[in-house]
Amino acid sequence: MTNSVTIRREKLQQVLDRLVAEVDVPGIVAEVRDADGTWFGSAGVADIESRRPRQEGEHLHVGSAGKAFTAATVLQLEAEGRLSIEDTVEKWLPGALDVNGYDGNKITIRQLLSNTSGLFITGLAPELSERYATRATFAEHRFDSWTVDELLALTVSRPPIHEPGTAFAYSNGGFYLTGMIIEKVTGNTYAEEVARTIAEPLGLTHTYVRPADETGYPEPHPRAYSSLFLKDGVNPADVTAENWESMFEEPGLPLLDTTEYNSSWAWSAGNVISTTSEMIKVCDAFASGSLLPEAQHRAMWSLVSTEGAHWMPHASYGLGVFELDPAVTGGHTLRGLGGSMQGSHFAVVGTPDGEQTIALHTNIEFKTWQVLFRTLEAQFGLPAVPGV
Repeated sequence: MTNSVTIRREKLQQVLDRLVAEVDVPGIVAEVRDADGTWFGSAGVADIESRRPRQEGEHLHVGSAGKAFTAATVLQLEAEGRLSIEDTVEKWLPGALDVNGYDGNKITIRQLLSNTSGLFITGLAPELSERYATRATFAEHRFDSWTVDELLALTVSRPPIHEPGTAFAYSNGGFYLTGMIIEKVTGNTYAEEVARTIAEPLGLTHTYVRPADETGYPEPHPRAYSSLFLKDGVNPADVTAENWESMFEEPGLPLLDTTEYNSSWAWSAGNVISTTSEMIKVCDAFASGSLLPEAQHRAMWSLVSTEGAHWMPHASYGLGVFELDPAVTGGHTLRGLGGSMQGSHFAVVGTPDGEQTIALHTNIEFKTWQVLFRTLEAQFGLPAVPGV
């Protein structure tokens, strides 16, 4: 290994160490695959009680990175001539959106997958947040299992926030509807189609859609921890843009172990289990176009602006995937997928040629964009990303 490669790896390890020390992350791992081979680094712990370290090959919840699996599955179905992403929701799910001012004849599958459908931001639904927003409600509901019908009801529980195709707003509901369309078109379960169109072609043996009744992980895996809770007794409906800071728990409280947890509410919006190694394969295939035919690959990476949407900074959105703004990457194209949920924050980012990719995971939910951008700066030699 050349001296420059050694320096880059050492710099990345220093970033991991610093994030654990300064950002209150229990444990973090990063796996790199590039022209210089494969490198794995970690900092912190997998279990705060036993203090055992994090390790290679851990099974992880990849959160909303699962949205890219939904998009790729639909695009493969399009390549097979079984649907078009320009089809309306009404064509495949008649009457599903006949409520609260929605019109299934005006919303297309493409808009569902690009978060431009105008659907209410499902993650803000009180029916969801009331179950998980405080430590007490999380303890009461952590093993609740959600049905597809319940997720559909959640999706349309509030009116649209804009006309279809006019703006970006991050909504799990669009991916719930897409999962329902996948099952309607194929007659198979969403999980079976993800396996057929992605896991099997890429030779993934540790990547799967989590069953609705599964509440743990295969070994090995880290413990998952969360600190993202409102104060007990707070009604999520009372939280506003002005008072939200005062509504959350005071810093310094013990982390809550959320390892055993039913995440069926995420379903086709992000309920995939995988490893850093296999997610590098996934990212490489999606970014480079080695999995999908050319037309569908172009569709996956036809980008929309997320400016003003209070989403990820310096990024545009494709179909379940993101691309970073060349202004912060030194002109290079970097593509990725990622997500966060209770006890897990995951991202994988790589070049379109698949020659350089990094996957990272913390066993706590999103804390700060520094976790992503500091590691990208170290791996890809980026200038310091402004505002992060």
